[in-house]
Amino acid sequence: MNLGRVRADVTIVGAGLAGSEAALQLADRGVDVVLYEQKPEKRTPAQSSEHFCELVCSNSFRGAALTNAVGLLKEEMRRLGSHVMRAADETRVPAGGALAVDRDRFAANMTSLLRSNPRIRIVAAEVLAVPDERPVIIATGPLTGDALARDIERRVGAPLAYYDAISPIVSSDSIDWEAVFCASRYDKGETEADQRAYVNCPMDKAEYEAFVRAVIDAKKIEPRDFEDVRYFEGCLPIEVMAARGEMTLAFGPMKPVGLVDPKTGKRPFAVVQLRAEDQARTAFNLVGFQTRMTWPEQARVFRSIPGLREAEFFRYGAVHRNTFIDSPRVLDTTLALKGDPGVYFAGQIAGTEGYVESAAMGYMAAHVVVARMAGHDFELPPPTTAHGGLLSHISRPATPFQPSNITFSHLPPLEGTKLKKRARYEALAARALADLDVWMKRTGAAA
Repeated sequence: MNLGRVRADVTIVGAGLAGSEAALQLADRGVDVVLYEQKPEKRTPAQSSEHFCELVCSNSFRGAALTNAVGLLKEEMRRLGSHVMRAADETRVPAGGALAVDRDRFAANMTSLLRSNPRIRIVAAEVLAVPDERPVIIATGPLTGDALARDIERRVGAPLAYYDAISPIVSSDSIDWEAVFCASRYDKGETEADQRAYVNCPMDKAEYEAFVRAVIDAKKIEPRDFEDVRYFEGCLPIEVMAARGEMTLAFGPMKPVGLVDPKTGKRPFAVVQLRAEDQARTAFNLVGFQTRMTWPEQARVFRSIPGLREAEFFRYGAVHRNTFIDSPRVLDTTLALKGDPGVYFAGQIAGTEGYVESAAMGYMAAHVVVARMAGHDFELPPPTTAHGGLLSHISRPATPFQPSNITFSHLPPLEGTKLKKRARYEALAARALADLDVWMKRTGAAA
């Protein structure tokens, strides 16, 4: 499609988490933005809503505690004035020690913010090539369209695709509530609702072993001959995990640690956890149960889980293409394309993994652009912060480069002290927030 010339100070492609955060941050600072988003004219196979910031996979923003690296990143984003984090906090649903959101309310909230902002002009069109306008932020995420992906591949000189998967969702009314129990691991959470946020389907050893065999034997949707399927290790289909060993799932998404079945007073051999999709708890997703089993096989295998014998599926699991660039090779430390510094990449296409990480890099790209437009360089956050750690990961050479969630391994270690894990994480978080506050005062980053 010929987009024509839509004038603005900054062009953004993609109204996902990164692009939306970037657009709103730019608008906050008096910058006029044109935001290209193919919805509602076109949707990818994994999308079902016409809202922006649609959460395609899980509805979880993951751990909330500062002893978790993503919890630290979220706290930094709150201090920096992230619109994504504000919307997430406003639409949260009980999830134990995690931050999960009502995905429809969250997306509607973000869509309203974008559409009502007078500095953001939204153009509903599929972008087939990197726009000529500069500066431009490419934030098309893991489902970048084929034509645009080919144009990016031409510019960076390498293929972009690997594969990701999404979990099924079941109706609350179809769960056998007598066969399950509600609890969060170790009763985590500040409220009783948080402490009982997860629905747990307990299995004994025989049930677990039968389930693993069923997963392995089930018919799968096989990749086409020309597809080189590479999965992100943090989001493997359950059949891939099951094939690695009989106990892999029991130490992964089906681990029973921190849970006691009140009917027996004992820890189950394994559990399948369900997490609420919305505040009203009308639907639940199977946590960590992304899969490429065929839909009939998903219905058969998942209905063998205690509590899900009569499960009604609102959505089956699926595998979709995930697109990212080799950021350490093709981007500089400011997320700008080497050789064409007016082109910036943000979000999952830049090599971050996860909702929160994507939004954080959208924030960073926006602030880099604002500084460059004002004629100076943007002072990047210290590497001791979660934001700085993500930028370090994106710019650190690796063969092969793989997208990553934020972890404490992305931050420099503490010097001259030996602490146990929890105390070490607490100290890393305290150092990060202290350094972030100093950086914010020096740069006016959240002003």
